[in-house]
Amino acid sequence: MGRSPTPPLRLPPSISSWCLRFLLLTAVTAADAQAPLFPPLGDQSNFPSSSSLAPSPVVMQIVIQTRHHHYHKELVIAVVLASAAVLAIILSSVCACIFWRRSRRYNARDPESSDVGGGLPFELILSKLNNTKTTTSKKGLLPSVDYPSLELATNKFSESNILGEGGFSHVYKAWFHGEATAAVKKFDGGRSDCNKEFENEIDLLGRIRHPNIVSLLGYCVHGETRLLIFELMQNGSLEAQLHGPSHGSALTWHIRMKIALDIARGLEYLHEHCNPPIIHRDIKSSNILLDSDFNAKIADFGLAVVDRNLSKGHIELSGTLGYVAPEYLLDGILTEKSDVYAFGVVLLELLMGRKPVEKTAPPQCQSIVTWAMPQLTDRSKLPNIVDPVIQNTMDLKHLYQVAAVAVLCVQQEPSYRPLITDVLHSFIPLVPVELGGSLRAAEPMRPSDH
Repeated sequence: MGRSPTPPLRLPPSISSWCLRFLLLTAVTAADAQAPLFPPLGDQSNFPSSSSLAPSPVVMQIVIQTRHHHYHKELVIAVVLASAAVLAIILSSVCACIFWRRSRRYNARDPESSDVGGGLPFELILSKLNNTKTTTSKKGLLPSVDYPSLELATNKFSESNILGEGGFSHVYKAWFHGEATAAVKKFDGGRSDCNKEFENEIDLLGRIRHPNIVSLLGYCVHGETRLLIFELMQNGSLEAQLHGPSHGSALTWHIRMKIALDIARGLEYLHEHCNPPIIHRDIKSSNILLDSDFNAKIADFGLAVVDRNLSKGHIELSGTLGYVAPEYLLDGILTEKSDVYAFGVVLLELLMGRKPVEKTAPPQCQSIVTWAMPQLTDRSKLPNIVDPVIQNTMDLKHLYQVAAVAVLCVQQEPSYRPLITDVLHSFIPLVPVELGGSLRAAEPMRPSDH
């Protein structure tokens, strides 16, 4: 393709006229300098007659000097005007550049530098989340909620609105104009552990979306206070359903199998589809949340570890008693199989309705794994240790199959435990299609590498 011709340079009319007059002046001056005032004496043919003689040389010199002075003055004025125009253009460009850079710096400033009034109302966050198909790992691009809105929505973080509590945080139910609801996780104090978990959850949950992982909607930084805003899960935690006042009465056999399938799907996404893989490190019934249809979602990524960071060391022993894999507890070895062990403990809770650790005789405690293992492999005893709420409500073949999966997941040796993908496929036939028992689940959004 040929190069398009360069458009001619156009000057303003005032500058153009001055330049034209300057060129004419130069031409006249050059002509006057080259043509002699009088022709050579030897050539008399063109000598003018006395009747047509021009003014005297003195008079001509005065006229020429006056004309030169007049043109010189106009040239100086033209140069001054042109210089002023160029200077004005330069100053305008500099001012525009400064204004653009200041605007960019204001829009991209660190959200932690903002305080009250620096965030967005929750309604705008919900609309922004609904219109966004992907998220990023940087909290600078994750919606920031203003603190007064959260304080108002939780009735100043009233105890009556507490949904649950963890080691360093409390979770409150939040009401926004009586319509939109959310769960607000408020970290206690400004301890380094709180800040680390806060940053970890933002980094991981801010970049992934999956039907079986709780959605992070926004965050807030208010002085020393750190808050996270999640989607509200109407049926609370699996722990509250199993071990709370209802004692699992709302959880039928098929719903329990659906919950186990949902947890397996969430873990498979973290282990197999995230790059690099993510180890949750704190799978337990209190971190499994249930929505209004008892769809299960994995929550609380404060202790989660990215697989590639394991080789860097500095991974402190963390977890919850009863769910921690023995190799991690004794030797500090952490792998995806550690999550599989914790999943096996949750599966035992679903089967038997017992807590992971129970007191048998003070101060002795017995884990559910130690208590159940001798009976899980005995088909004659197995039906008797099932949660009374679901006893005799399932096909015994399915019960034996689930028990076999649980036994494999809680093996002492990590290499004997199955991959979470294998666990997932073993549960699919046990769940009715209308409850999600199919090979295809809702398509998750792929995380960005970090």
